[in-house]
Amino acid sequence: MHGIIKRILTELEHHIPFTIFGASTGILLMSIILFSDSLQQVGLVSENIFFILHPTHVFLSALVTTAIYLKYSKKNRWLAIIIGYTGAIGIATVSDSIIPYFGELFLDLPYAEPHIGFIEEPIITNISAFIGIFLAYWKGSTKFPHFGHVLISTWASLFHIIMALGATVSGIQILGIFIFLFLAVWLPCCTSDIIYPLLFTERAKK
Repeated sequence: MHGIIKRILTELEHHIPFTIFGASTGILLMSIILFSDSLQQVGLVSENIFFILHPTHVFLSALVTTAIYLKYSKKNRWLAIIIGYTGAIGIATVSDSIIPYFGELFLDLPYAEPHIGFIEEPIITNISAFIGIFLAYWKGSTKFPHFGHVLISTWASLFHIIMALGATVSGIQILGIFIFLFLAVWLPCCTSDIIYPLLFTERAKK
């Protein structure tokens, strides 16, 4: 058990630079939007953008989570499907919706509201998860999809927050958004991609 905890802490530490980079791209994107004075226009379509990025995040999460489990397990097909699905849907919802929503409440954003993908857009969200699981069986890659997972997760969380913004954003709020983008991606993505699937593998524990 001590070895597992040490491994988890090591993985979390190694993913800090990835997550900082992802959160920085989110702030840069939002700064460009603010600089171009198009926040209100982007706000009108941010829900549509979110419901493109969120299913994409679910797809990548399902792909990586399933592939990690298959890499370190005896390849129990049904358990792999369950782990891939629950890891993608559950943890992606925490990353893209729940943590950003708490951030919106903490920063007192005027239009704070949770947007839960598997409730509001169940068809596309669930299909994305099962496509990711299928590709994990076929391809089995974990490296590039995980990096893409970090970026897509950051941007999904960002546009969830943009939906809650008003006409203006203060410097303190931008700093707070960066912090919550980091938190929304760092622990949930590592949990989904690495910690969660490894909890079910005897080989990884050894």
